[in-house]
Amino acid sequence: MRYLTIIFFACLCSFASAQNEGMSDAVKEVLEKKGYILKSIYFGGGSYYVDDPQVLELNHLLDSIPNIRDFTITIHSHTDNIGGAAYNEWLSQMRSESVIQELLLSAFKMNQIEIKDFGQFNPIFDNSTWEGRRLNRRVDIIFWPVVF
Repeated sequence: MRYLTIIFFACLCSFASAQNEGMSDAVKEVLEKKGYILKSIYFGGGSYYVDDPQVLELNHLLDSIPNIRDFTITIHSHTDNIGGAAYNEWLSQMRSESVIQELLLSAFKMNQIEIKDFGQFNPIFDNSTWEGRRLNRRVDIIFWPVVF
């Protein structure tokens, strides 16, 4: 099941464009039908700093979701393939922590958040291009509706 979830998520992300350019309508429609909400935070090379505009976008999204506390959150952290595997694993963890700190400021609790740090492994975009590496330097925040 976990493998299928990763494949499903990878397929959805392969259709999405950069978050700054907006998610495609088709991806939004699929996510809405499934009840998932996806938000990606992008980083500069070697950085784990969440910039102010992305914090504002994240807070706006959180404010716009009715019953936000009825969701669990999965954090998928990624890097490009520049640098060694150990460095990218550390960088991926630091990116996760930065995003989690923003979520905790919004009154989420750690027990609502699951973390999956992929580092340079499991890229969705082509790391042989500048644009692909830029898109792989991200944390995906997936809001999963809790089914009662």
